[in-house]
Amino acid sequence: MRLIDAAGENKGVVTLSEALAAAHDAGMDLVEIAPTASPPVARIIDFGKFLYQQEKQERKQKAKTKTVGLKAVKVGLRIFEHDALIKIKKLEEFLEEGHKVKVEMFLRGRERANMLFAQERYERFLAMITAPHKIEQPTKKLPTGFITIIGK
Repeated sequence: MRLIDAAGENKGVVTLSEALAAAHDAGMDLVEIAPTASPPVARIIDFGKFLYQQEKQERKQKAKTKTVGLKAVKVGLRIFEHDALIKIKKLEEFLEEGHKVKVEMFLRGRERANMLFAQERYERFLAMITAPHKIEQPTKKLPTGFITIIGK
């Protein structure tokens, strides 16, 4: 097997017993790094410290990753201009944070009777969004209203 010592220097190809003896003399562990290589590669390291460094690296990467969630903004048919602007402001904040936003218009009772009017109001609301965005899922007509998914 090819042996790499604690300092990172290549000691060449040695037998397993020689590698174990070298690790024992250094007071460290012998860890096989590349078992599929020809010959296999082993390294002399402090295994507890190695696991700690790996765990620390994983935690650092986990902290950097940002989960992209799906936020929802619900709009009613009888929404007024000012209320729509407030909802759009919140929607734009979600987009800035990197989330996808599901814009829903839920129609109740007799509001479902005039779907064309409702769709016009919904499209007008979507047109009021000023932040740069792209439509992930185009407007989908449901029996209870409309849904669109927007991303950055």
